[in-house]
Amino acid sequence: MQQGKFTIIGIGSPIVDAIAQVEESFVAHIDGDKGGMVLVDATTISSLIESLPQAAVAAPGGSAGNTLFALARMGASTSFLGKTGNCTNGSFYRDRFSQLGGDSSRFKIGTVPNGRCLSLVTPDGERTMRTDLGAAMTLAPEEISAADFAGCAHAHIEGYLLFNEALMRRVLECAKEAGCTISLDLASFEVVNAAKAILPELLRDYVDIVFANEEEGSAYTGIADNYPAMALQLAELCDIAAVKVGAHGSYVAHTGKVEKIEPMHAAHVLDTTGAGDLWAAGFLYGWSQKRPLAECAKIGSILGAAVVQEQGSTLPEHVWQDILANIG
Repeated sequence: MQQGKFTIIGIGSPIVDAIAQVEESFVAHIDGDKGGMVLVDATTISSLIESLPQAAVAAPGGSAGNTLFALARMGASTSFLGKTGNCTNGSFYRDRFSQLGGDSSRFKIGTVPNGRCLSLVTPDGERTMRTDLGAAMTLAPEEISAADFAGCAHAHIEGYLLFNEALMRRVLECAKEAGCTISLDLASFEVVNAAKAILPELLRDYVDIVFANEEEGSAYTGIADNYPAMALQLAELCDIAAVKVGAHGSYVAHTGKVEKIEPMHAAHVLDTTGAGDLWAAGFLYGWSQKRPLAECAKIGSILGAAVVQEQGSTLPEHVWQDILANIG
């Protein structure tokens, strides 16, 4: 059921995921750290895909995209601001979002192919990503205006936009001008390390809710293993800070207080792709309904635990039915 006027718009890169199960040795022989995300060019990602031991599975992805697709499936009113390609992957992405009831009218269409992300999943469930942003990378600050956020109550921004400071600032300014509250997912430790100089200012001046996992929280705060302290430090600059610690639960800080939310345990971890994004979807779903923050985090944990038991960031219909019955 659509939740009336509370529309959540996501801003990010509409990426088509190629999800592949690989052995540790495959990841060990490519550049970059295991578990991270590295931007590559179209030639590199095509070469990696061609070298896979078995074919990858395609699915709509991207950090903000994963969050929005889950919100749309839960019945939230959603829209997406991002740039898709002039190709079959671009059409695939827009069509899938529309099929779930999302508003696809704010997508911009580029003149180059759609972005792709190769998600390499090792037997321990960890995912290592190599991303070619494609058309998404061509989104320019001058293409964004407050009109893109018209009718939206909340803007959820993926942290990967921090790689383009001018674009991130334009998005934040226009969302704020349009009267949106704003959440920011810090995306990866590489993003935090690259943007550490500007993050405090952006969190203070624009962001209402910040999402981080333990690696991102540690990269930002310099704190190791003290998750309540991470959450409290992040919440010094914005209203709500959530630190997600996988099987150890989550910590939500607000008004100088921090609360631990126990995890939902997954019977079997197959693939961590999209876990943080779906956690954010669950949290925002509850928050948009003004539920207590601990309940919002619990819904996030339910979604996060469900998605790590599946390949990729898409949940099967029978899983969604169980989730929707549990969250009310």
